Amino acid sequence: MKFLLKTAALIIFSVLVINLSPGCAFAQEVQDKVPAENCVIEQFIAVNPVDLVNNPDSYLDKDVKILARFHKFSTLGLDYDKAMRDSKDHISVLIRKPGVPGNHIIPFSELKLIIKREQAEKFLDMESGDEVLIKGKVFSSALSDPWIDIYELKSLEPQKAGENESEKKAKK
Repeated sequence: MKFLLKTAALIIFSVLVINLSPGCAFAQEVQDKVPAENCVIEQFIAVNPVDLVNNPDSYLDKDVKILARFHKFSTLGLDYDKAMRDSKDHISVLIRKPGVPGNHIIPFSELKLIIKREQAEKFLDMESGDEVLIKGKVFSSALSDPWIDIYELKSLEPQKAGENESEKKAKK
């Protein structure tokens, strides 16, 4: 009985693989019916921010993701003509330099992280030191620094126990 089940599973798997291979007419028919936005496969390279700064050309035109500690929003790196991002529409994100011993806080200004202002407005309550996940594309290595358009900024800080959004706002 086990043999029959394994054989049936193998046959079904083989049929699926053959029918969904790139050259198959059935696969093309399915692709034509599925909207492109549903087919996007995100492939971000997890990268250490220090490695990114030390080797910016290696990551040029690549999608990267960075785990970091947020420092603050800034205008650093905006309106520079060789990697132009207009300060009217964009703001920079500074993260803390990783690996700094003790209680010292050093912004990692060599890493130019740029986000659209309308997107950044969602994070106005973020505090310095909050852990964040940043996904973006390295669009330039001007001045031998990596310049990254942020696609997604995500706070990894759990909401404080028992504290909801209205309580947070009341504290401020």
